[in-house]
Order: sequence, then C-alpha cells, then structure tokens
Amino acid sequence: MKQAPENTEITLAQLDEDPFPIYQRLRREAPIVQVKNAGRTFITKAVDTRYVKDNPEIFSSNDPNTPMRRAFWAHTLMRKDGQEHLRERMAMAPSFAPKVIRDEWVPEYEKIAKEYVARLPRGEVIDLFSTLSGPYAARGLAIVLGIDAATDDQMQRWSQALIDGAGNFGWKDEPFQRADRANEEMHRLFDSLLDRHRAKTNNSAMSVMLNADDPIEKKQIYANIKIAIGGGINEPRDALNTVLFGLLSNPEQLEEVKRNADWDKAFEEGIRWVAPISASSRLVVEDTEIRGCFIPKGDVVMTIQASANRDEDLFDDGESFFVYRSTNPHQSFGNGPHFCQGTHIARRAVAQVMLPILFDRFPNMSLPKPSAVNWRGFGFRGPLNLPVLLN
Repeated sequence: MKQAPENTEITLAQLDEDPFPIYQRLRREAPIVQVKNAGRTFITKAVDTRYVKDNPEIFSSNDPNTPMRRAFWAHTLMRKDGQEHLRERMAMAPSFAPKVIRDEWVPEYEKIAKEYVARLPRGEVIDLFSTLSGPYAARGLAIVLGIDAATDDQMQRWSQALIDGAGNFGWKDEPFQRADRANEEMHRLFDSLLDRHRAKTNNSAMSVMLNADDPIEKKQIYANIKIAIGGGINEPRDALNTVLFGLLSNPEQLEEVKRNADWDKAFEEGIRWVAPISASSRLVVEDTEIRGCFIPKGDVVMTIQASANRDEDLFDDGESFFVYRSTNPHQSFGNGPHFCQGTHIARRAVAQVMLPILFDRFPNMSLPKPSAVNWRGFGFRGPLNLPVLLN
C-alpha cells in the first residue's frame, strides 16, 4: 500500500484566492494528497469525501489540531462524535423542527425580507453583500437563536471573527485576538438574556436549551449558539450572493427560473457551484486506506466539498453554473451525523423567501461588471461584494 503523495507547492493563499483549478488538477492527478502547507491530507473526489463523513468510527470529528477550540473558547459539538455530539445537537433540535420552521421562522424571514428589500433604492448600483444579504441572514438568525438584542452589525462581525479564527490554520495572533473580542461581547449578551428566556419560554435555540428537562451545561449552550452564529450567517448569505451572481451572469437561465419559479433549483445549483462551507477536517483514529493510499492513525484528512461538488464522475461541466442539471447530488450541507442542522431554514430563507421577493421588486436587476465581484475563501467561500443595478 502506497503513501499519499506530498505536495509542497500549494499554498493557503492560492486556495483562498481561487482553489478550483487546483482541485480540478488534484482530482485528475492526485485525488488523495498531503498538502504540506495546510497540514492536512486532502480528499477531493465525491465518493471519497462522502465515505469519510459517513464513517465517523474511522474519521473522527475530534481533530485536536484544529484552531476551532481556540477561536470558540470551547470544545464544540462540531468536534465531537457519538453520544456526546448527539446530545448537544439534539439540545437545539426543537428550534429546527419542521412545524416550528413553517409556522414561526418562515413568517419572520418573510417579514424581514420585505422590510430589507423595500429600503433598497431603485435605479442605483448597490452592493447587496453589505446592504441586504449579510443583514438579512444576521437578523433572521438572531431571532431563531433568541439573541435578537444583537444588532445586524454585531452578528456579522462575530460570525466573521469566529470563521476567521476557526480557519486560522497558520495560527496567527490577529485572527485569534478578534475572536477573543467577539467571544467577550457574545458572552456578555448571552448572560444578559438568561433570565428573560427562563421567565418566558419560546422556540428559540437559547430558550429550548435553557429550559430542557435535562439541559446541557451553560458553556455548551453558549458554544452551540456560537457555532450557529459562525455558520448560520455566512452559509445563507454566501448562498444568496452566489445564486444571484450565477443567475445574473446567465440571463437565459434567470428568465427560465423566473418563468417556472424554480428558485429551489437555483439555490441548489448555487451552493453546488460554490460551497459556502468548502472543507471539513477529520482525525483518522485507525490505520486505513483510500484509493490504495495508506492513511495512518493520527493523520488529519480534509474533505473538500467544494471539489466533490464539481467531480467529473458526477457532474457534466461542473465548473459552470447550470440550474437545470438532470441530477445535483452536492455535498454542501454535509452528510453523516454532522449534516447541517440549519439546512431547511437556509433553503427556505433564500430560495422560498428572499429570491422571489427580491426579483418581484427588481425584475430587471442586472450585474453591470461581473469582474468587479471579488471571491475569496478556502474553508468558507463566497463573494466579498456583489454590486448590482436595481431595476
């Protein structure tokens, strides 16, 4: 059995700027590869990334070398397995029940979407990242979590600080310092809300965790909320921006989507094309092998969902945005025990609420200069801006 080849040339800066040509080459030449500058063995083919996620007894989420614990001030459920993971995950589950989403959260998102879209100026070029997508994702999440006292700006700043800290694989001081400041602010807010939620129970995540018959520890309640802040803003925000970029760059597809109200299909294609959460680490807990490559116990593998979602074995011309694919088995929400808990809220908030409301108000919206959109991110990826003409 051979060792996975080592690559010393791929840099984190290259992956941050544009990882897709690198992934395409790796899928073809070295689908299992040790990337020295990331300190991880990259898994780039769809069948292999799914295999890793579906076998937590071999590939543990408890990666001791991840920056996440340092960034979040906690050993979070994202880095736990088995019953320990399940207990903390299920503590929030009532907030994400289908009936609660349908009866409470969707109407809240509709109200926010109408309000935030109505304040956009017609006939001007506006950056939707800062004026709509980010604030919309932040406000909805704050309500779902029961921390609506936080402002949109605070939610977005905290989320980015946590993301940057968790993705700080170079272990630089500055991202951790920003995460520390965010943690201090979040803990002060959470502390101030405890009595309110205990006095008046509701279906928000903080309330259901605090008032459970057998509640998890307060520090893990806080950790759960921070995990939701870290992933629950960037995922719908970046999904919305990516879908908008894809549709506005392909006007024929946009017209067909509007004609058929195929917003759900557009959403699924957007998050396939550019996965908001692009990579995940797993600790190898026993010697194993993938594609004939020996993966030793103690190694850390990284499943690259962003690459799996463009795998030539599953997708014709996966590098292109095309809403009307015959099948779309993307892995953007993960699989296995860590399948994203906020999936159904994100789908509804973007595809069923915001997209139709936005295009109803601005049916002739356009993207004046696609090249002006700046994309960044390795672990988390999306546009950093989205200047559109609102008509």
